[in-house]
Amino acid sequence: MRKKPSLTVVEPALTANAPPRKLGEFGTNLWQSVTSAYDISDVGGIELLLQACTASDRAEALAQRIRHDGEVIYGRNGPKTHPALKEELALRAFIVRTLARLGLNVESVKPPGRPGNYSY
Repeated sequence: MRKKPSLTVVEPALTANAPPRKLGEFGTNLWQSVTSAYDISDVGGIELLLQACTASDRAEALAQRIRHDGEVIYGRNGPKTHPALKEELALRAFIVRTLARLGLNVESVKPPGRPGNYSY
């Protein structure tokens, strides 16, 4: 009689919903929402998404600081806009451009199968 081969458990390299590096709350939320709707599996796409998620965390941190300090700050020379406003806007523009480069501004992947019964 032949001996049956033993089975081994193989760990998945990376789950679709787990970012390869640690992200904050807002970056993790962006990562989860994008990876649940789109299939991004290439190294370049994963890194672009990761950079957008990191920028999301930074933009939210700046937004929180701006809310705390106020959009207008007063110094010796009078009122001026908060210096972090420009940086927050640049980060948010980067996020939008990066998501568009990934092609996420088009319809998401739909599961295969027949369409449901719709009653109008």
